[in-house]
Amino acid sequence: MRIFPIYAPRMIAKHARVFRDGVVLVKHVGRLEFKAGRFIMPVRSLPKVREVINELNDLLQPDAAAAT
Repeated sequence: MRIFPIYAPRMIAKHARVFRDGVVLVKHVGRLEFKAGRFIMPVRSLPKVREVINELNDLLQPDAAAAT
């Protein structure tokens, strides 16, 4: 588990890309889980959390696009 004191999307995405599975805590956002290098959308979450997870997963997506 890593705690990020600010929302820094590139750093958070890099952490998920390197460690593949785990949890991060982001101040003012909350707890975010990731598996296989992708963030998991909770069943019930606030709109802000959904936006953050979509943004982070979009940052992780170019890796697959660059390989093709």
